[in-house]
Amino acid sequence: MQKVIVGNHAVSWGVKLARTEVIPAYPITPQTQIVEELSEMCASGELPARFIKVESEHSAMASAVGASAAGARAFTATSSQGLALMHEMLHWAAAARHPIVMADVNRALGPGWNIWTDQTDSLSQRDTGWLQLYCENNQEVLDTTIIAFRLAEALDLPVMLVLDAFYLSHTSEPVDIPDQALVDSFLPKREAHYKLDINEPHAFNALVKPDDYMEMRWHMHDAQRRALELYPQIESEWLALTGRYYGMIEPYRTDDAETVLITTGTVTSTARYVIDERRSRGEKVGLVKIKMFRPFPVEAMRAALKGIPRIAVIDRNISPGNGGIFAQELRSALYGSDSDAAPQFNGYIVGLGGRNVTPDTINGIIDHVQSGETVDRPDIWVGVKA
Repeated sequence: MQKVIVGNHAVSWGVKLARTEVIPAYPITPQTQIVEELSEMCASGELPARFIKVESEHSAMASAVGASAAGARAFTATSSQGLALMHEMLHWAAAARHPIVMADVNRALGPGWNIWTDQTDSLSQRDTGWLQLYCENNQEVLDTTIIAFRLAEALDLPVMLVLDAFYLSHTSEPVDIPDQALVDSFLPKREAHYKLDINEPHAFNALVKPDDYMEMRWHMHDAQRRALELYPQIESEWLALTGRYYGMIEPYRTDDAETVLITTGTVTSTARYVIDERRSRGEKVGLVKIKMFRPFPVEAMRAALKGIPRIAVIDRNISPGNGGIFAQELRSALYGSDSDAAPQFNGYIVGLGGRNVTPDTINGIIDHVQSGETVDRPDIWVGVKA
C-alpha cells in the first residue's frame, strides 16, 4: 500500500515491519514523532513489542543494549544533545557487538540552542563503531530502516540511520509500504549467536587484559570492512523484492562530467534539480551522493571520481579547527589513488543550524569551483555573515 507520511513516521513503519521486539524511548525534538507513533502501535497491539519509557537517552541506549544482549531485536531514536548523552553507551553497543538499529534525526548541537538540521551530531560519533547510513527521502528512510536490521544482524554491529531534521523528518511524501510477508521473507526473526540465558548463565564483557583487547577491536573493525561487500548484496535482495536500490554511493550524471558535487541527505535533492537545469544548458556537471559513511566506501568513491577534474564537497557539518567532515574523509580516500592527475578539490560549509540550502546556493558553489579561483584554506563558508 502507499501512504503519505512524514519521514519520522517512515522510520516508525520500518520498525514495525521489522517486527522489532524492544523499543526504549526518550523524546527529543525533532525525533519525538518516531517514538510517539511506535508507542501508539505498541499500545494498540498493532506492534507486539516492549515499549520502555526511560529517563534519559543514556538509559535508552543502555536498555537497548540489555535487550539485545538477551537476544531481542532492539530499536531506539534520538537527536543532537540526546545522541551526545548516549556517547558512552554507543561505544558499549558497538564493542559488545549488539546489532541495535537507531534513527538519528540530524539536529544542530548547542549552544546556541537550535532544533534545526545539521549533521555534526551523527558525524561526531563516527569513531564509536556504528555503521552510518544517510537518507535523502522518506521512501529511502523506510527502506533503510528495514535494511539496517538485516545488515546489523548479519555483522553483529549496530547501525545508525540518519535523516535531516524538518526537511525530511516533518515533510510528508508518498511512501510505498511493503507487505509484512515480503519483509518477513527478507528479514527473518533474529537468532542471536550469543545471548544472556538464565538456563545457561555466562558472563560477558568483563575485564579484558592487553593480551586480548586488540583482537576484539580488530574483529570489530574487520566486521565494519565486511559491510562494504555485504551491504550491496543485501540491497540487491531488496531490489529484487521492491524494485528499489540505493547503493553505498549514487553517481548521478557523472559519465562525462567535468565538475562533480559530493552531497548527502536532502541537499542531494536540491543539487539534482540544479544539475538537471545546468545539463539542459549543455554544462558537464554531475553529483555523487554518499549514503554509507561508516564504513567509508573508499574504492567506490575512487572509481566514481576517477578522471574528474573538479570536485566540490558540500558539508552540512563542521569539525572546528579543520573543516567539513565529508571533505576530510574524501581527501583521505583520494590520497594515493591512481587517478591521472590530482583534481581541483574544494570543500564548502553550508546550512549549519538549519539554514536553507537553495538552488542559488548550489549554483554559487558550482560557479565558484568552475572559476578555478585559488583558495587559501580547505573550508569555504557559504553565506556566512563573517
